[in-house]
Amino acid sequence: MITIYHNNRCSKSRCALQELEKSGKEFEVVYYLDTPPNVAELTAIVAKLGIKPLALIRKGEQAFIDNYKGKTLTDAEWIEAMVKHPILIERPIVISGDQAVIARPTEKIQEILG
Repeated sequence: MITIYHNNRCSKSRCALQELEKSGKEFEVVYYLDTPPNVAELTAIVAKLGIKPLALIRKGEQAFIDNYKGKTLTDAEWIEAMVKHPILIERPIVISGDQAVIARPTEKIQEILG
């Protein structure tokens, strides 16, 4: 099953959702601002992406600027920050099994769709 962590207010996320719809494959949409991932889920997502948690942070968001700009946190603390402020999570994230991509640009979805 394919999962997309989606924010409908984001044009890149909407484009990724359209690509999934066109693929004809089954997928699940997680509106992560309404239903944020917990620490275990987010840790698993970061591992599937093969990146450090800091690479998943949207540094232009006001929550980052107000609370974290200029701070050095551990990987676990960055995960906690994203759980507390899900708006900080880069989007869209598309996952299938052990594979995951941040679909920026949208064409990166093809790595998941095959």
